[in-house]
Amino acid sequence: MAERAAERLAMHVAMAQALASEETAVAISAAARDLAARFDAGGTLLIFGNGGSAADAQHLAAEFTGRYMIDRAPLPALALADNTAAVTAIANDYGFDRVFARQVHAFGTGDGAAIALSTSGRSENVLEGLRAARELGLLTIGVTGDGGAERMRPLCDHLLTIPAVPTPQIQEGTMLVLHTICELVEHSLFGE
Repeated sequence: MAERAAERLAMHVAMAQALASEETAVAISAAARDLAARFDAGGTLLIFGNGGSAADAQHLAAEFTGRYMIDRAPLPALALADNTAAVTAIANDYGFDRVFARQVHAFGTGDGAAIALSTSGRSENVLEGLRAARELGLLTIGVTGDGGAERMRPLCDHLLTIPAVPTPQIQEGTMLVLHTICELVEHSLFGE
Protein backbone atom coordinates (compact mmCIF):
# COMPACT_ATOMS: atom_id res chain seq x y z
CA MET A 1 0.00 0.00 0.00
CA ALA A 2 2.82 2.40 0.76
CA GLU A 3 4.18 1.93 -2.76
CA ARG A 4 0.79 2.71 -4.28
CA ALA A 5 0.46 5.77 -2.02
CA ALA A 6 3.89 6.99 -3.11
CA GLU A 7 2.97 6.52 -6.80
CA ARG A 8 -0.27 8.40 -6.29
CA LEU A 9 1.46 11.28 -4.53
CA ALA A 10 4.08 11.41 -7.28
CA MET A 11 1.28 11.68 -9.87
CA HIS A 12 -0.13 14.64 -7.98
CA VAL A 13 3.25 16.36 -7.82
CA ALA A 14 3.77 15.86 -11.57
CA MET A 15 0.34 17.35 -12.32
CA ALA A 16 0.94 20.32 -10.01
CA GLN A 17 4.37 20.94 -11.59
CA ALA A 18 2.81 20.88 -15.07
CA LEU A 19 0.10 23.26 -13.86
CA ALA A 20 2.68 25.69 -12.42
CA SER A 21 3.64 27.14 -15.78
CA GLU A 22 3.96 30.83 -16.60
CA GLU A 23 1.17 30.46 -19.17
CA THR A 24 -1.21 29.02 -16.56
CA ALA A 25 -0.26 31.67 -14.00
CA VAL A 26 -1.06 34.40 -16.53
CA ALA A 27 -4.39 32.75 -17.39
CA ILE A 28 -5.39 32.36 -13.74
CA SER A 29 -4.42 35.94 -12.92
CA ALA A 30 -6.45 37.26 -15.88
CA ALA A 31 -9.51 35.30 -14.76
CA ALA A 32 -9.07 36.51 -11.16
CA ARG A 33 -8.62 40.12 -12.27
CA ASP A 34 -11.83 40.05 -14.30
CA LEU A 35 -13.73 38.28 -11.50
CA ALA A 36 -12.53 40.86 -8.96
CA ALA A 37 -13.81 43.62 -11.27
CA ARG A 38 -17.24 41.94 -11.39
CA PHE A 39 -17.37 41.66 -7.59
CA ASP A 40 -16.23 45.28 -7.31
CA ALA A 41 -19.12 46.31 -9.59
CA GLY A 42 -21.59 44.54 -7.29
CA GLY A 43 -21.96 41.36 -9.30
CA THR A 44 -22.75 37.90 -7.95
CA LEU A 45 -20.75 34.78 -8.79
CA LEU A 46 -22.66 31.64 -9.81
CA ILE A 47 -20.68 28.38 -9.62
CA PHE A 48 -21.82 25.02 -10.94
CA GLY A 49 -20.76 21.48 -11.76
CA ASN A 50 -21.78 17.87 -11.16
CA GLY A 51 -20.66 15.42 -8.47
CA GLY A 52 -17.18 16.31 -7.22
CA SER A 53 -17.38 19.52 -9.23
CA ALA A 54 -20.61 20.41 -7.36
CA ALA A 55 -18.70 19.90 -4.11
CA ASP A 56 -15.89 22.10 -5.44
CA ALA A 57 -18.48 24.76 -6.34
CA GLN A 58 -19.82 24.65 -2.78
CA HIS A 59 -16.29 24.90 -1.41
CA LEU A 60 -15.49 27.96 -3.53
CA ALA A 61 -18.79 29.67 -2.69
CA ALA A 62 -17.98 29.19 0.99
CA GLU A 63 -14.52 30.70 0.51
CA PHE A 64 -16.01 33.82 -1.07
CA THR A 65 -18.98 34.28 1.26
CA GLY A 66 -16.91 33.46 4.34
CA ARG A 67 -13.25 34.18 3.93
CA TYR A 68 -10.25 32.54 2.38
CA MET A 69 -7.12 34.08 3.97
CA ILE A 70 -8.20 37.61 4.85
CA ASP A 71 -10.79 38.78 7.37
CA ARG A 72 -12.91 40.84 5.01
CA ALA A 73 -16.43 41.63 3.83
CA PRO A 74 -18.27 38.69 2.26
CA LEU A 75 -18.42 38.36 -1.52
CA PRO A 76 -21.68 37.14 -3.10
CA ALA A 77 -21.26 33.63 -4.49
CA LEU A 78 -23.82 30.86 -5.01
CA ALA A 79 -23.22 27.18 -5.73
CA LEU A 80 -26.13 26.19 -7.97
CA ALA A 81 -26.22 22.51 -6.95
CA ASP A 82 -26.94 23.49 -3.32
CA ASN A 83 -30.70 23.79 -3.69
CA THR A 84 -31.78 20.18 -4.17
CA ALA A 85 -35.45 21.16 -4.46
CA ALA A 86 -34.67 23.50 -7.36
CA VAL A 87 -32.29 21.03 -9.02
CA THR A 88 -34.77 18.15 -8.84
CA ALA A 89 -37.78 20.27 -9.82
CA ILE A 90 -35.98 21.72 -12.84
CA ALA A 91 -34.67 18.29 -13.82
CA ASN A 92 -38.16 16.82 -13.53
CA ASP A 93 -39.94 19.62 -15.37
CA TYR A 94 -37.37 20.68 -17.97
CA GLY A 95 -34.71 17.95 -18.09
CA PHE A 96 -31.40 17.54 -16.31
CA ASP A 97 -29.55 19.50 -18.99
CA ARG A 98 -31.43 22.66 -17.84
CA VAL A 99 -30.73 22.49 -14.06
CA PHE A 100 -28.00 25.15 -14.17
CA ALA A 101 -29.25 27.25 -17.09
CA ARG A 102 -32.62 27.92 -15.40
CA GLN A 103 -30.85 29.04 -12.24
CA VAL A 104 -28.39 31.20 -14.17
CA HIS A 105 -31.38 32.94 -15.76
CA ALA A 106 -32.95 33.36 -12.30
CA PHE A 107 -29.90 34.76 -10.50
CA GLY A 108 -27.54 36.03 -13.20
CA THR A 109 -27.09 39.67 -14.07
CA GLY A 110 -24.83 41.34 -16.61
CA ASP A 111 -22.43 42.55 -13.93
CA GLY A 112 -22.02 39.04 -12.49
CA ALA A 113 -19.89 36.04 -13.28
CA ALA A 114 -20.15 32.27 -13.66
CA ILE A 115 -17.59 29.59 -12.97
CA ALA A 116 -18.37 26.27 -14.66
CA LEU A 117 -16.58 23.13 -13.49
CA SER A 118 -16.49 19.97 -15.59
CA THR A 119 -13.71 17.39 -15.44
CA SER A 120 -14.75 16.05 -18.86
CA GLY A 121 -15.83 19.34 -20.42
CA ARG A 122 -18.78 17.47 -21.93
CA SER A 123 -21.49 17.71 -19.25
CA GLU A 124 -24.45 19.09 -21.15
CA ASN A 125 -26.00 20.79 -18.13
CA VAL A 126 -22.73 22.64 -17.47
CA LEU A 127 -22.49 23.68 -21.12
CA GLU A 128 -26.11 24.88 -21.03
CA GLY A 129 -25.33 26.87 -17.88
CA LEU A 130 -22.43 28.52 -19.70
CA ARG A 131 -24.66 29.31 -22.70
CA ALA A 132 -27.19 30.97 -20.39
CA ALA A 133 -24.42 32.96 -18.71
CA ARG A 134 -23.17 34.17 -22.10
CA GLU A 135 -26.70 35.22 -23.09
CA LEU A 136 -26.94 37.39 -19.97
CA GLY A 137 -23.49 38.93 -20.38
CA LEU A 138 -21.90 37.28 -17.35
CA LEU A 139 -18.14 36.83 -17.20
CA THR A 140 -17.64 33.12 -17.90
CA ILE A 141 -14.78 31.09 -16.45
CA GLY A 142 -14.43 27.37 -17.09
CA VAL A 143 -12.20 24.78 -15.44
CA THR A 144 -11.78 21.38 -17.07
CA GLY A 145 -9.31 18.59 -17.76
CA ASP A 146 -7.01 18.36 -20.76
CA GLY A 147 -9.65 16.63 -22.87
CA GLY A 148 -12.49 19.01 -22.05
CA ALA A 149 -11.43 22.22 -23.70
CA GLU A 150 -12.99 21.76 -27.14
CA ARG A 151 -16.65 22.17 -26.13
CA MET A 152 -16.11 24.64 -23.29
CA ARG A 153 -13.67 27.05 -24.96
CA PRO A 154 -16.23 28.86 -27.17
CA LEU A 155 -18.43 29.49 -24.11
CA CYS A 156 -15.73 30.85 -21.78
CA ASP A 157 -14.05 34.21 -21.47
CA HIS A 158 -11.36 32.35 -19.53
CA LEU A 159 -10.83 28.59 -19.81
CA LEU A 160 -8.38 27.00 -17.41
CA THR A 161 -7.32 23.44 -18.20
CA ILE A 162 -5.84 21.01 -15.74
CA PRO A 163 -2.96 18.99 -17.24
CA ALA A 164 -4.36 15.58 -16.30
CA VAL A 165 -6.68 12.87 -17.59
CA PRO A 166 -7.78 10.87 -14.51
CA THR A 167 -10.80 12.52 -12.85
CA PRO A 168 -9.28 12.59 -9.33
CA GLN A 169 -6.22 14.44 -10.61
CA ILE A 170 -8.37 16.92 -12.53
CA GLN A 171 -10.35 17.55 -9.34
CA GLU A 172 -7.16 18.10 -7.33
CA GLY A 173 -5.88 20.56 -9.92
CA THR A 174 -9.26 22.26 -10.06
CA MET A 175 -9.20 23.03 -6.35
CA LEU A 176 -5.66 24.38 -6.62
CA VAL A 177 -6.77 26.71 -9.42
CA LEU A 178 -9.92 27.77 -7.54
CA HIS A 179 -8.01 28.50 -4.36
CA THR A 180 -5.49 30.54 -6.35
CA ILE A 181 -8.29 32.56 -7.97
CA CYS A 182 -9.83 33.15 -4.56
CA GLU A 183 -6.54 34.34 -3.10
CA LEU A 184 -5.89 36.69 -6.01
CA VAL A 185 -9.42 38.14 -5.83
CA GLU A 186 -9.10 38.70 -2.09
CA HIS A 187 -5.77 40.47 -2.43
CA SER A 188 -7.04 42.54 -5.35
CA LEU A 189 -10.10 43.77 -3.48
CA PHE A 190 -8.94 43.84 0.13
CA GLY A 191 -5.13 43.93 0.10
CA GLU A 192 -3.13 42.05 2.73
